Amino acid sequence: MRIATGQHMRIDQRMKLAPRMIQSMEILQMPLAALEERIEQELASNPTLELSEPGVEDYDVEAGRAASEHADREGERELVVDDKPTATTNADDFERLDNLTTEYSESWAANTQGNDDWTPRPFTRNTGERDAKLDAMANTASRGLSLYEQLMDQWRLVDVDDDTAAAGEIIISHIDEDGYLRVPLTELAEQAPDTTEPLLARALLKLQRILDPPGLAARDLRECLLLQIEAYRNAERDNSTALDHAELLVDEHLDDIEGNRLPRIAREAGLTLDEIKEGLRALRRFHPHPGRQLVDDGMRRITPDAVIEYDDDTDTYSATLTNSRIPTLQISESYQQLAKDKEVEKRTREFVGNNLREASWLLDAIAQRQNTLLRVINVVVLAQRDFFEQGESGLKPLPMTTVADQLGIHVATVSRAVSEKYLQTPRGIFPLRMFFSGGTETEEGEAMSWTAVQARLKEVVDAEDKASPLSDDALADALKAKGIDIARRTVAKYRKQLGIPAARQRREY
Repeated sequence: MRIATGQHMRIDQRMKLAPRMIQSMEILQMPLAALEERIEQELASNPTLELSEPGVEDYDVEAGRAASEHADREGERELVVDDKPTATTNADDFERLDNLTTEYSESWAANTQGNDDWTPRPFTRNTGERDAKLDAMANTASRGLSLYEQLMDQWRLVDVDDDTAAAGEIIISHIDEDGYLRVPLTELAEQAPDTTEPLLARALLKLQRILDPPGLAARDLRECLLLQIEAYRNAERDNSTALDHAELLVDEHLDDIEGNRLPRIAREAGLTLDEIKEGLRALRRFHPHPGRQLVDDGMRRITPDAVIEYDDDTDTYSATLTNSRIPTLQISESYQQLAKDKEVEKRTREFVGNNLREASWLLDAIAQRQNTLLRVINVVVLAQRDFFEQGESGLKPLPMTTVADQLGIHVATVSRAVSEKYLQTPRGIFPLRMFFSGGTETEEGEAMSWTAVQARLKEVVDAEDKASPLSDDALADALKAKGIDIARRTVAKYRKQLGIPAARQRREY
């Protein structure tokens, strides 16, 4: 076999996304809270970016581009997608940033020496008053604490020995988002050689008694509910028979409760149906997923991206973006001048030019995000008027491809625009993605989305005789009588998606 080396030329075409396009796609897809956090990070890392204050003219985009392009012509290295910054380049950038203020001030001093009429412009906006940039960063909503962080904060306040404290930390690190410890203690002991199963058991018992809300660190639903019942009885001094019945139902008949087998419970427990119902009503005050109470309150607050309002005068609905949550940004004029100043070191001008260009890209990306989002929402408002007036039963089919064709954009752009966005409507706050779905036609030829079909299904279930609930076949027949012809398996699928139990479990005694 002969091995030879040589040089060959080959021409091919490759598509490479520019950093600017990647940033635009990222900004478009971000929910409002993530965009606020991104802006906060950019304000902290990019010295050429600042908040626009009242009375300050809007940033001149063309001037900013010109300044950054000027720095490019001075030899600035071009950014590409696959560039990987090294520790050396990062160190150089930070060093230039640290020396920037001093160097620029000295440059101005040299150029203006002997000019008594010239008043120097402050290099920063820190003139003894509060810095709006820092204020905005400080006032940005902080990230909510995770469940682990909140539980650790509670555990650190407990007076226990070091071994128990360490065992408790191991247990907390394995508690899932629902608040359950689903890993057996024997397995935890094997993973942590420095502890033992009895020590873990003592720590678990302590955790179950002190963690708030009650029910945390339970190993199953039965233990979770029993912990909550005990805590409620001690806190409220509740010795009612209803709570006793609830405790009995959870302790001995939890499977039968889930299967709605109340007559069987009555026979085995020696209770009447009324006493069982009384115990079930008492159970409703307890939470089967106590961990979500902490996470939901601290980390899952929904901020609508737009508000839909009705105008009586024009009999129309209109959308307004919640722009008040997004700080108004501008490019620092001082840095624009610095990028063009020949007296400043070339490397410094290159560094400033990089930041000017990135700031310009960010402003353009935010403006494009808002424009695209509003255009998409306006199409939704026109197409889904019946929803705003009738609720989910009035939701129309609206494929993303239809919206993309109407706006002249790619369907992937529509998908990014609606991702994790929410609308505040006269009927409440809903995910923007909910308004995009396929559908079917009724016998009258009316277009109906699958969400509207589910709403009709729920109406049928709500109106049924609870003593003799409808089977899936009967539900399909009831929908067909309303002009909606779908298969029984589709009914079963939608029923499960809506969280509606099977007919046997819906029966009321």
